[in-house]
Amino acid sequence: MKEREKLALSNPVSLLLHKEPADFRRKDFLKLIEIKQLERITFHYVGLDGKLKELKVPVASLSQAETILAEGERVDGSSLYKGLVDMGLSDLYVLPVYKSAFLNPFDERSLDFVCRYLDGQGQPIPFALDNILARAHRLFQKNSGLELRAMGELEFFLLGDFGPKIYPVEKKRSYHATSPFVKSGHVLDEMVRYITQITGAVKYAHSEAGYVDSVNSYLDEIKGKQAEQVEIEFLPRPVEDMGDYLILARWLIRNVAYKYGMVATFTPKIEEGVAGSGLHFHLELVKDGLNIMVGQDGQLSQEASRLIGGLCHYADSLTAFGNTVSSSYLRLVPNLEAPTRICWSDLNRSALIRVPLGWTGLKNLARLVNPADRTGYTKKQGRQTVELRSPDGSALIHLLLAGLTMAADWAFRPDIPVFQGSQPLELAARLYVKGNIFEDQKLLETLPKLPGSCVESSRILNEKRELYERDGIFPPSVIDYVVRMLQAENDEFMNKKLLDLPADDRLHKIRKIMHKDLHKH
Repeated sequence: MKEREKLALSNPVSLLLHKEPADFRRKDFLKLIEIKQLERITFHYVGLDGKLKELKVPVASLSQAETILAEGERVDGSSLYKGLVDMGLSDLYVLPVYKSAFLNPFDERSLDFVCRYLDGQGQPIPFALDNILARAHRLFQKNSGLELRAMGELEFFLLGDFGPKIYPVEKKRSYHATSPFVKSGHVLDEMVRYITQITGAVKYAHSEAGYVDSVNSYLDEIKGKQAEQVEIEFLPRPVEDMGDYLILARWLIRNVAYKYGMVATFTPKIEEGVAGSGLHFHLELVKDGLNIMVGQDGQLSQEASRLIGGLCHYADSLTAFGNTVSSSYLRLVPNLEAPTRICWSDLNRSALIRVPLGWTGLKNLARLVNPADRTGYTKKQGRQTVELRSPDGSALIHLLLAGLTMAADWAFRPDIPVFQGSQPLELAARLYVKGNIFEDQKLLETLPKLPGSCVESSRILNEKRELYERDGIFPPSVIDYVVRMLQAENDEFMNKKLLDLPADDRLHKIRKIMHKDLHKH
């Protein structure tokens, strides 16, 4: 590792080994265990519920540690993937991904790894969520010759007792607010430190628009607590890595919050009239290591337009993976910064897919406000992305990213029958909009709708399951599982039923819906 890269937020394992994560080897970890006198190796892997699991292996000798690092360990698949693995054939292997190694910030004696599942023949388990994502990306790379990178915007609420109620936050005015108006900044700083050291992929963090002075809830865990909404946004990374990073981030965030006696929740809504928590995804297409989202004319490239068309084609069924609880559909309502129709636009936060500012054709902007600094700056890598705004904190992250990857693959596959008469470039052209779509009723009526409930989302997924099962990417058993999970919400026509209730009864019912899934994924 170069001297100039030894920064405070550099990966501690990289600093100790003088290597980049991609170059980590088994012998390096044995050396690290001995030097740091580590007591255990902790394996992390994703269960069917989308949460991080762990297995702690005490290190009694270096030979034992080498065996664990070389051959992994055995786990009960019938418990981790309940309903997909038969109890009589339940053993799975978990194998450490060496580049994922990190020192556990909550356990100074542990060396931790993200793992992959293998079967008895050493093959990736087809129904494991992370393996589905990896399989989808390999398919896309093979068919398009491109790489898909993603970056997530992880929004969540921190709930706690923030001390004396001085410097109060104005309702709906806390976006990018500073201390002393927001009180959880030091907690957010610690979260960002750990996530950055472990993933190297944090772009920035800030206070978001949501704030509740005293949460009204039937749950003792959050009743009466103050709530501040914050966001951690990531840098673009290959979709497989982004899946792991977001799962790790949720685990780190919850543990830091717990350390401070707070609750961190990614649930889509926490109070009526208060901003919901989304999990927007920015996507970029990469060829030979370079972003190709913008053409030589400075406009979106044809490849980027294809990607947008693919996302539009898949959009309604993607809610099955990105909006998995009833309260998701209390967030996806008109006239909030959450989409209800399938369309795309430039900069427009009322659209499902947004093309944000991307520094197109602009270089070294700081020279315009710092004329004394004449230092040149050039960077070949473009930064243009497209943003999908429908997902929220209830997302099954690996499956959602796998679905986005299948949408991208579809957009570059005119040979497959699931085009169903829709061409990606034609879709992109037809579904482009300008302005706030909710202020143009005539336009609104021409745009396809997103589902309005988990039940409707499950029905659409079941009808369009071939979009995901093609090429053997999503096992039918996983689609069946997601359909059953969504149907169990029993929330069809929920918003209409709520409108028919008296005001007090309606608010009570809404809060029960919002808070029942505080920690689901």
